[in-house]
Amino acid sequence: MELDVYKEWLGIPDGPRPPDQYELLRLVRFEDSIDKVRKNYKKLNTHVRKYASGQYAVISQNLLNELAKAMLCLTDPERKREYDESLGRVFEEDESAVVPMERVLVKLGHIDRDQMKEAQEYSESHGLTMRDTVVQMKLVDDQVATQAFAAELGVPYVDLEDMAPEFRILKRLPQPVAKRNTILPLFIDEDVLLVACADEITHELEDELRLRYTLPVRRALATPRGIIDGISRYYSEMDEMIAAEEAAGDVALAPSGDGSKGGGKKEKTSKPKAKVKQRTQTAFTQLSKDEQAERKNLGKIFMLWSVIGSVLVDQFVMKPYILGVTQGLFANLPSLTTLIVPPIVIFYILKVYWK
Repeated sequence: MELDVYKEWLGIPDGPRPPDQYELLRLVRFEDSIDKVRKNYKKLNTHVRKYASGQYAVISQNLLNELAKAMLCLTDPERKREYDESLGRVFEEDESAVVPMERVLVKLGHIDRDQMKEAQEYSESHGLTMRDTVVQMKLVDDQVATQAFAAELGVPYVDLEDMAPEFRILKRLPQPVAKRNTILPLFIDEDVLLVACADEITHELEDELRLRYTLPVRRALATPRGIIDGISRYYSEMDEMIAAEEAAGDVALAPSGDGSKGGGKKEKTSKPKAKVKQRTQTAFTQLSKDEQAERKNLGKIFMLWSVIGSVLVDQFVMKPYILGVTQGLFANLPSLTTLIVPPIVIFYILKVYWK
């Protein structure tokens, strides 16, 4: 029986599959709070990532992509309006006026009106964009500034630490091109290529993307640092993740071994499943911030106890019972366990567990 991830993982009752975007993100229908949409997305994203290894690696990634597309639609004013109208919502008036990002920051309580005026004067006198201004003045951090800038432009904001691209889409754009333009292709949604960028996409770049993907382009804003880190992280994982997806596809299409005409029946074999699990162990860089912090803390505990445990074993087991040393200079020097075990544990934590 096929797993209903919407019900089993997200707690969505039986009903239409796939559910609408509000139900998918566990929101009341026509929720207008962008902050609420992002918080629910982040919470569900963290939850689904728990299934991101082993036999559910591909299924969980597909669900993560669905969640991301829903969040991006419901945080894009123009697309949300169209989507709401398709669900039967009637809008009484057109609220299409552009709100400058500094006023967005005031409205959200990040700065007051006096700070807004100071920022406007600073921006004009130094020839800086408002986003760079509020960050340089340390009024808000880069993430908050980019979210406000996205609100001004009427485009969605993406946090690339929580949102992985579709790796087959990523592979079609060479890494040097992504670096040179500070962009990251994410996925194709409704026959449109969604691209994370730090600012406007130039006409030349848009033409190049259309040529490579033969699709129109839609942008989502991300912090410049987030895009740079995302390029480094996701391109390094790209080949491995594509191989894992192909291996998982081979498992799903593996024929039964009876050699009969019914051999076309799809079934999962135990041996390939173990192989997929081995390839899709969740890397440290794929974890959320909370999961990374938890793994960091566990790693520190393991390293600490490798030293403490080794010293205790040396002092109370190795020296008195195996080496026969209880007094003199050698009784106070580190023994075999202390010299061997901690370096091995520390090396593993630094080079494997935290990578």
